[in-house]
Amino acid sequence: MWRSPEPRFDVASAICQGGRDYQEDAIVADFPFGADSGVVVLADGMGGHAAGDVASKIVVTEVYSELKFQSANFTDFETEIPQYLTAAAVNANNVVREHVMENPDTRGMGATLVSLVLIENRMFWMSIGDSPLYHFRAGKMQQLNEDHSMAPQIDFMVKSGLLDPEAGKNHPDRNCLTSVILGDRVAKSDCPKTPFELQVGDIVVVSSDGLQYLEEDKIQKILHRYRRKKAAEIAGYLLEAIEALADPDQDNCTFSVIKLNHNKPVIRAIRAKPVGHVETHAATITRVVESEDVEQVAQKANPADVAAKSPIKEVKPVKKVGEDDSGKTQEVDEATPPAKIAAGGK
Repeated sequence: MWRSPEPRFDVASAICQGGRDYQEDAIVADFPFGADSGVVVLADGMGGHAAGDVASKIVVTEVYSELKFQSANFTDFETEIPQYLTAAAVNANNVVREHVMENPDTRGMGATLVSLVLIENRMFWMSIGDSPLYHFRAGKMQQLNEDHSMAPQIDFMVKSGLLDPEAGKNHPDRNCLTSVILGDRVAKSDCPKTPFELQVGDIVVVSSDGLQYLEEDKIQKILHRYRRKKAAEIAGYLLEAIEALADPDQDNCTFSVIKLNHNKPVIRAIRAKPVGHVETHAATITRVVESEDVEQVAQKANPADVAAKSPIKEVKPVKKVGEDDSGKTQEVDEATPPAKIAAGGK
């Protein structure tokens, strides 16, 4: 039986609304089969602020479109990927600013951002806000990006004995962001210049902070137990764990699970076409024609139609009626009446 080749990346995304009235998370994951690179962009709209859902959609749309435009350059200009990630975030921030200026009632809207670019086993990433990026290997899970919220400071106070653990866990300022995309100056962003190298079997989870309603030990346990399952199954088990909490305050929860299936060499990398390059071996060339040329093109494609529309000369039988003064034989239409022949054909 024929079997399709195993893709390099096994990817699945999930999204749930939780206990919130609106969905303010947005995500896109693009890993074309046959390609050795992929992109994930996730944004979490600022809950409780005006138009957080709009902000997250703007951020995901602008960042993804910029990375997709540059995707053909990933192979030949890999060292510039951090610049692509940064430029995409800057552009998204500018678009949010323009939206707020045109719609003053949305002032205060914002969104976090986690964007990934994976090439073979190398992962570039950028992070703004508190949406976590987890990496799982050999039974251990770690968060790769920094949490741009008050949570780390509150946890430090708990560890230092300055705050009760229970009070720290439920602190009202715990989710206050210290950096976010809201059309103003971005206070802080993480974008390593060197990629994180993955190994076969590694699992990456990029998510909104809604997944953190589960304890990290619980997330790690699920990843370890189902590490040999498909990404879609792992995503399903994570969603089941979230639903089992039955927390009425559950935040929107959105995430992508990415597994590296293999790290075989690239047979043929996708590259951008050089400026000015003209295809010389293509058998068929797509072109644009003016509307008035459509009929001419159709006629060329259907010779039978041309024959049907072209005037056909009628061929009539003739007969000889004698010789003229020069001695040449006269020929007239066989159907011509004799009287007309006698009159010289007039």
